[in-house]
Amino acid sequence: MRKTGSDGGSAAGEEEAGREVEWEMRPGGMLVQKRRVDPGAAAASEVRVRISYGAAKYEVSVSSLATFGEVKKLLTAETGLQPGEQRLMYRGKERRDGEYLDLCGVKNLSKVVLVQDPTSLERRYVEMRRIAGIQSAQRAISDVSFEVDKLADQVTAIEKSISNGNKVAEVQITTLIELLMRQAVKLDCIPMEGDASSQKKSTEIVLLLYGKKKVAYSSDKKANCQ
Repeated sequence: MRKTGSDGGSAAGEEEAGREVEWEMRPGGMLVQKRRVDPGAAAASEVRVRISYGAAKYEVSVSSLATFGEVKKLLTAETGLQPGEQRLMYRGKERRDGEYLDLCGVKNLSKVVLVQDPTSLERRYVEMRRIAGIQSAQRAISDVSFEVDKLADQVTAIEKSISNGNKVAEVQITTLIELLMRQAVKLDCIPMEGDASSQKKSTEIVLLLYGKKKVAYSSDKKANCQ
């Protein structure tokens, strides 16, 4: 396949026009145009098909017995469009994937127009929005996790102090509980989707564990003061 600046086309027979198309199912499940076998027909030849995609021009070499669906697969590497995102127009008519080039009148240097399926543009936009949302949620969860990790150092210090029989100011414990609650509220406001959902759940578990520790420390402190 090569990109070319040449436009052009070639004359083709009109026998395809007005003819009723018959279809058959291939073993793989693909619906293709039914081909009438002619024992005296010449062997399949390779043709160069000129593809016009907006301002870009491409040229693909393919068997004359290939289908338009096979042409789409060749164009994926050049255009970045998946076969399902492509529409191929020949003689002003959109061609189905299972239609054969030669039966539609495509000859050497014939011109085929490629357009992107409008619905695929919308799907790409929706998918980009979805991915951006997940990435944003993951960043927000990471920020909460970072703050919780910093509070964890204080939790460890308080735990060690209490286990050694030292008194801990109640305001220090209540402040930590308040800070944890703030992070819990932030976490609750983050929308969950995809990988961000499991990441959020893990952070919620960490917050819950630290929250229980704070309550326990607070209870121990009150008991020591009585």
